Amino acid sequence: MDIQDLDISKVISPALVNLDLQATSKLEVIEELTDLLVETGAVADKDAFIADVLYREEEGKTGLGEGVAIPHGKSASVTSTSIAVGRTKKPVEWESLDDKPVNIIILFAVKNSDATTTHIKLLQKVAILLADDEVIGQFQTVKTKEDLIKLLAKNQD
Repeated sequence: MDIQDLDISKVISPALVNLDLQATSKLEVIEELTDLLVETGAVADKDAFIADVLYREEEGKTGLGEGVAIPHGKSASVTSTSIAVGRTKKPVEWESLDDKPVNIIILFAVKNSDATTTHIKLLQKVAILLADDEVIGQFQTVKTKEDLIKLLAKNQD
């Protein structure tokens, strides 16, 4: 499977989007987004998955700059590779390339069996998408979960 064959809309649904996160810290953001993954059945063990995400956070910055972070966990507790997306009311402190807080968080949950190919391809697609300031602006203003998913899907070509 090459990167063009990977359809982002297959790993995200409206149930995995929260445009009104209540979180005020990095851990709270990760917990709130993980709850969505657990509720949809994508993650079987919340605590184990969060531990894996936090372990990855220690390896390097996942804040891309421009208010966006892409934390991710490869974990045995993931039953279905998925993406959960959240937007916080107020920016949250996060280790970022531009040393600024974030308010758009895209949490990747990756099955161990998908870790080498799918994980890298998803990150690559999202990183390309988020390199566009106009797209980041649209993330900041999008009003519905469905519109956010359309934004991700429309811009993946």
